[in-house]
Amino acid sequence: MAEGSASGFWKRSLRVAALLAALAALVIAIGATMGLFSGTRPDNLGLRDGRLAPPKRSPNNVNSQIDRNADAEHYIEPLRYAGDAGQAWAALRRIVEGMQRARVVQAGPDYLYAEFSSRLMGFVDDAEFYLDKKAGEIQVRSASRLGRRDFGVNRERIEYIRARLAQAKP
Repeated sequence: MAEGSASGFWKRSLRVAALLAALAALVIAIGATMGLFSGTRPDNLGLRDGRLAPPKRSPNNVNSQIDRNADAEHYIEPLRYAGDAGQAWAALRRIVEGMQRARVVQAGPDYLYAEFSSRLMGFVDDAEFYLDKKAGEIQVRSASRLGRRDFGVNRERIEYIRARLAQAKP
């Protein structure tokens, strides 16, 4: 094979690869715009006898209302606050509302539900918070709607909220 034809082959291959990458980016952008990666809102959200929904079997979710020893993969500490529960609850809502790509869907005196969308593909995670005044804690559940892996995003989000809540001024 002549040296020139090998060079031409690689140039054509690079053009094809660039075209395929552009096409993939376009498909992803259109899919995200159309909500193809958002999934369907689960029907088990909300409080039932002071409990949030149990964790899914997949590793892409966390829950503070489960036994740490029985399920360390999904367990996360509840959010703790000092002082007035109402002020802590208001601070939590301000924090969630101020986060990028967050949408508060339901907010009440002891329950908050928000959806978080990923920047690139528009994947949606469901985050729930329950003000457990009796325990002096805010119980949390955060779960991806689609897929198995979330690369720790749900856990990181709750830890970010925890840190912001600890810094919040009443």
